[in-house]
Amino acid sequence: MLNLFNLKRLSWGADTNGQQKVVLSAAEVESLRSELADLEEREAHLKARLEHIDEILRCARLSGYLHMRTRWEALPGEPPALDETEVDDWLPRFVVLQGPCIFLYVTSTDISPQDSTLLSDVVEVGCMPCHTQDDGEIRYYFYIVTRLGLRYECSSASKLQVDAWVTTLQDECKLGSDSTTLDHSHDP
Repeated sequence: MLNLFNLKRLSWGADTNGQQKVVLSAAEVESLRSELADLEEREAHLKARLEHIDEILRCARLSGYLHMRTRWEALPGEPPALDETEVDDWLPRFVVLQGPCIFLYVTSTDISPQDSTLLSDVVEVGCMPCHTQDDGEIRYYFYIVTRLGLRYECSSASKLQVDAWVTTLQDECKLGSDSTTLDHSHDP
């Protein structure tokens, strides 16, 4: 849209009344029409994305950005996993609890989720110890384990957000709060 009003791009002239007017060739007019059509198409796409986001947020029981990583649970007889404490593979994800699923989006404006998990597949939800980052920020953690052995580890700077996710998921998955308490013991 900014290119459309770029004064250097347009040729200016004066009419018989001494007022300035824009003089355009047929090719320039066609180019401007094409740019307008592209902008209208982009506007329609952005409106569709906003309507989609609005629909998701209106229907969601819980949503928000969490830092996440995934791990597979060790199978019986499998050697223990390597020490991953130094691996920084946490990625921000927009997480939505809607209907019978947990949807993971890269950003809140994405049309399609990157991943999803059925609540009926969730077998365990619980808190993990909180950690103090190098910058002094305290991060709170929880995990979700599926019946297939996929483990989602989630983190937030907000204890309230983590507690809300744990409580809601335990209720929705009918796991009961006796499996894990909301104690985020601080690491030494």
